[in-house]
Amino acid sequence: LFRSAGTAFAITVPAAAPAEAIAQDIPLSIVFEDEHLIVIDKPAGLVVHPAAGNLDGTLVNALLHHCRGQLSGIGGVARPGIVHRIDKDTSGLLVIGKTDYALSHLGKQFFEHSIHRRYWALVWGEPKPKDGTIRSYLNRDPSDRRRSKCFESEEDGKLAISHYKTLENFYFTSLVQCELETGRTHQIRAHFSSIKHPLFSDELYGGSEIKKGSALPKFKPFIENCFNIMPRQALHAKELGFIHPTTGENMFFSSELPEDFSTVLNKIRKYTQAAPALLEEED
Repeated sequence: LFRSAGTAFAITVPAAAPAEAIAQDIPLSIVFEDEHLIVIDKPAGLVVHPAAGNLDGTLVNALLHHCRGQLSGIGGVARPGIVHRIDKDTSGLLVIGKTDYALSHLGKQFFEHSIHRRYWALVWGEPKPKDGTIRSYLNRDPSDRRRSKCFESEEDGKLAISHYKTLENFYFTSLVQCELETGRTHQIRAHFSSIKHPLFSDELYGGSEIKKGSALPKFKPFIENCFNIMPRQALHAKELGFIHPTTGENMFFSSELPEDFSTVLNKIRKYTQAAPALLEEED
């Protein structure tokens, strides 16, 4: 678009956003805390650190209020103390470094893949084999930048390895346990989507659709009710283990499933026990 010399332009400059996150009094579920680190059980819906679209109301804002200046700044003004992240709508355990030494030491453990991280997920269908490993190279999906996509070549992304074990199989879903060897963005969600078993209620990766099958339309009202109870991906960071940066002690923490996840899981357990009888009645 060309304009002649002397044309007037109006420029709107947005209000300046603060460079540093502000402290906010947001309740935290603290599993463990000492002068070096803090372990949080994050609820679904809470963003880990400020970013575009979520400039406040995050876990970092809550930590700044709780720790009152005692939080490592190595991660930068927007991510003080943050060693690792989980998605906004994923619940579960996170460790935060309160000192520079603790943050650096924990970061090294993550880099060396020596941190123990175990997730529980509810996925569509029954993965085959029931226990296995998903290995791919992850990068942003060129067709949708919100998603991660699995590639076969290391030239196209970063190596991502997820080990899984099927804990329970229901009529149309399975409860799986996932152990991460690497920690990439949306790793579990992208991996299970790539093998056609997306996480239950995961809209971004196709998990909020009623899957095709001769029997599933008969369960549609029940499944949609489950989506209403848990309108997020069925993923929970259940276990976290690491070496304490200062004491050298083996630290291990486990988190109970949150109410929305446990409610849906129990409803599916009870409902699918009666699935054969229900189908026979309708036939």
